[in-house]
Amino acid sequence: MTTNTNAAEIAAGERFEFGQNWSQFLASVDDERIQRAEQSLKEMLEVESLAGKTFLDIGSGSGLFSLAARRLGARVHSFDFDPKSVACTRELKKNYFDDDDSWQIQEASVLNTEFMNSLGQYDIVYSWGVLHHTGNLWLAMENAQARVAPGGKLFIALYNDTGSQSARWYWIKKTYCGLPGVLKTPFAALVTIPGEVKLMAKSVLTLKPNLYIDSWTMYRRNRGMTKWRDIIDWVGGYPYEVSTPDQVFDFCKARGFQLTKLQCGNVGLGCNQFVFERKIERK
Repeated sequence: MTTNTNAAEIAAGERFEFGQNWSQFLASVDDERIQRAEQSLKEMLEVESLAGKTFLDIGSGSGLFSLAARRLGARVHSFDFDPKSVACTRELKKNYFDDDDSWQIQEASVLNTEFMNSLGQYDIVYSWGVLHHTGNLWLAMENAQARVAPGGKLFIALYNDTGSQSARWYWIKKTYCGLPGVLKTPFAALVTIPGEVKLMAKSVLTLKPNLYIDSWTMYRRNRGMTKWRDIIDWVGGYPYEVSTPDQVFDFCKARGFQLTKLQCGNVGLGCNQFVFERKIERK
């Protein structure tokens, strides 16, 4: 059911083809990227291993973080709304954990409450940069947090609300998705030029030429991703919703969660990262 909906929204210019972007990223996945992804999970979840844990990856994308969680010992359940993202995740599983019953993959939507309720609960529910692309952020949040077992953790990353700046990028993203395919890459390059020029100027003025060069060559340190694939994901990432840290904190607190880790400093238009722990009710 989701395949037809996803394709129709892409054709209508109402959704970015996230799976196509991830399929192009997949060729660059190597041991270093996987280790970066593993390190990201360990640092934010404050663990060294996920052995004996269950891990739900909502919007698995390339499958990189599902793979990282499985390598850290978790039993993993991955799903994504985009069939090409599902294919990417399955390809990674085939390459690293073929015929492994401890990693399940499905095509589904976090907005499908009936599906979400069928999953049960998990020690870790993970959704990085996904829920704000569903078209209904707060329903997605509601369904995601309900899958966290008592004592379990919710690790999410959501776009920061910067007011008028966010509104401008909403227009850019919607415009990108409505363009003919041949114009999308030039448009993405055009709208990112100001930021690249600013970084290049800073590199020159501070006499640190590697500052700009490293922003491309060392980008894999950023959760194992590539800069160009992230640029395309950012420019085209529509639907697009934003939230403030206060809104996210209040939402989760009202549902019995306590904040255990937060990264929201100097993120600008990027993602605030949160790890919440579901309280165990005392009888």
